This record gives sequence, structure tokens and C-alpha cells, in this order.
Amino acid sequence: MNAPEVTVITGTPRRPAERRTPSLPRERGTDAGETVRADRPWRIVGQGAAALAAGMGVGRFAYTPILPLMHAQAGLPARLGAELATANYIGYLLGAIAAIVAPSLFVSRRALRLSLTILVVTPALMPITHLGTVWALLRIVAGVASALIFVIAADAVLTGLRGHAHHLAGWAFGGIGAGIALSGILVAILRTTGTWQQAWWTTAALTGVFAALAWRLEAGPALPRRSPAPPRSRDAPGPRWFVALLASYTFEGTGYIIAGTFLVAAIDQTAPGWVGSGAWILAGIAALPSTALWAWLSRIWSRPALLLVALVVQAVGIALPALTGGIVAALVAATLFGATFLGVATLTLAAGAHLRVPRAVAILTTGYSVGQILGPVIVTPLLRHGYHSALLVGAALVALAAAAAGALRHRFPHHLGPLPRRVGAAR
Repeated sequence: MNAPEVTVITGTPRRPAERRTPSLPRERGTDAGETVRADRPWRIVGQGAAALAAGMGVGRFAYTPILPLMHAQAGLPARLGAELATANYIGYLLGAIAAIVAPSLFVSRRALRLSLTILVVTPALMPITHLGTVWALLRIVAGVASALIFVIAADAVLTGLRGHAHHLAGWAFGGIGAGIALSGILVAILRTTGTWQQAWWTTAALTGVFAALAWRLEAGPALPRRSPAPPRSRDAPGPRWFVALLASYTFEGTGYIIAGTFLVAAIDQTAPGWVGSGAWILAGIAALPSTALWAWLSRIWSRPALLLVALVVQAVGIALPALTGGIVAALVAATLFGATFLGVATLTLAAGAHLRVPRAVAILTTGYSVGQILGPVIVTPLLRHGYHSALLVGAALVALAAAAAGALRHRFPHHLGPLPRRVGAAR
């Protein structure tokens, strides 16, 4: 489903640019390799970044800094907090499956606009009730909308930049980090001057701003008629590497989401109240350039090696607040987490596309989504005693992901694509 996306993000070889007349506007319904006008790449980047900021940075992750406010002011039990997180991840999985079952959603501007509208409405409705069932339903719907925004916006960015400005795609994905940072700043201000209801309404307003900026984003070109699948190459590898990659990404989804949900609440247990919000803002700032940075590194070093490094660094970052309290540990942990979680996603999906496994990205995304659902469920029994034990479990799961990535490095078939500069030719 998303394989072309990752190929562009992570710096694999660009495809030859199609002939096109720069002065002519883009027409719908042409080849899948069609590109938009080459003189407007930054407009595509800006609109795509705004859509991803709304759908992922705010729509999915604003709940993390709001969670401590809901504990303190709305009497939200820790168990229900975890269940609401799981509800959102279930919705995201449903949205991802919908995009697989109905590929036309990739090119639907109507679906993009409807999803953006939903992400403005659902947080605005959160304060009108104290019923956990209603909250869960709203988070499920928001999760579906987030997934659809991600697949549509990512496809639009990568299709639009293909052939003339693909190196800018990483900055569009940095919109996720921008959304995390801005929503974190707003919630941090409200922690001392406002209420949890105002936090949700402010989140809805911020999403509305991003939605307005993304409203005119062009969806990708019309899908071509399905053609017969190409014969399997003799050089295509067996399933061994892909199984290791899938295991790594599933463990990563399970472990990282524990930190992505409970990091602020865990830091609040051992540090002053402003530190948790500040740490989350820092995570967003670190995430903003991370995709572009990891993409550049993948041109020099092997993706499996980079994936192993990123996962080890992330595991350390997740465990740090549980092992060492204090302000410095919290800020370092947030920086390490923010700098790696998007990089791990791009490196993994790129490796899956490199292995030439049919529907690799769709399979990997499904494993990741299942892991995200399981994460909060696994640690819910531990939340009675605080969030530090949950973070240690999350770090252990990411460490397992690193171990699987280490197995992936053994005789990885780099020859299937251009070799990074620091990788020797296959012998």
C-alpha cells in the first residue's frame, strides 16, 4: 500500500522523472507516476505537513499531555485512561484496514476533508460528558480519521514530489513533530491557567488551524487499472529477513506506544508539573527534523544497522525516567524518544519495500497497529502503582525489537538496491 512512500522518504534511488510541461497544470487520471508542477514543491510540503500535524501530531498525540489533567481534574482512573488510548489505536487500525480494502481512499480529497473535520469535532465533544463509553467512542472515531489522513496526505506528498523534489518529503513528515510540539505548548499553558475541558477545546482549535492550511492539498493521481503482478525475481530474498523485520516492528509498536501514551504522566510523578509538559514539547521538537535526518543517514549506512541503533537509543530513552528521576533525565528521555520514533517507522517500512515482499508496508503497518493496541492493555495491571513500571515494560519491548533488528542484519540482501556508501558489495 505505502511502499512508494517509504522509498522516497528514505533516499532509495529516484525514478527517472517523466516528461512533463512545467507550465501546464496537473491533470487528474493520468499515470501513477504523474507529478505536479515542479515550481510548487514547498506548497505541497507545507500542506502535507499541516495535514500530518492535524492527523498525527495533534489528533493522535495531544491525548498524552492532556491525560494528567484529566486524572487531576476529571477524576479519570488510570485504567480508563489506558482504555481510551487503546480505543484510539483500535480506530487507527480500522482506518488503516479501510485504506487497504478501499484503495480509492488514497486519492479522495473528500475523504481527507471529512477526516480533518472529524478531528476538529471529536476533541471539541470530549468535555461535554464524563461517560467513559462516549469518550472511548470519540477516540475510536478520531483514530479512524487519523489513519485516513496519514495515508492520503503521505501519498499526496510523495506523489507530488516524485521526480523533482523527493528529498523534501522528510520535512513534510516533520509536521507530525510540529503538531506534537505546538499541542504540548498549549496544554502546558493550560495546566496552570485552565481546565481539562479547555485543553480539549484548544486542541480542537489547533486542529482546525492545521486543517485549514491542509484543505487544498491535492490527493494523489487516480489509480491505474490493476496490471498483472511481475514475476518474482531470482534475486528476491526469502521470508527470513521479513519475518525478523515484522517481529521487530510489532514489538516496537507495542513498546513505543506505552511511552507515547504515559511518558508525561510518568515524569509528573517525580518532577515538577512543568517538566512533563516541557518534555513532551521537546519530544515534538526533536521529532520534527528526525525523518529527514534518518533518511540522509540511510544513504550512508545500512538500514538494518541504523534501525538497531535507533531502537537501542529509544529503549534507553523510555527507561530513563523510571530509573533516574529528575529534570535532566526527563528532558533527555523526551529528546531520545522524539528523535527516534519516526525514524524507526521510516527505516522499517523502507526495509520492507527493499525486500520486495508483496504488500510489505501494509503487513508491517498492520503488525505495528496491533502492537499499539496491545501496549496499553499489557501495562494496565501495573498502573495502580504508577507509570514507572509501565515505562520499564515498554523499554523491554523496544529492546526485543532491537534484538530482532540485530538478526535482520545477518547477511541482509543489500544487493537488491543501490548500496549505501558504507556497505560493501555482496560477496
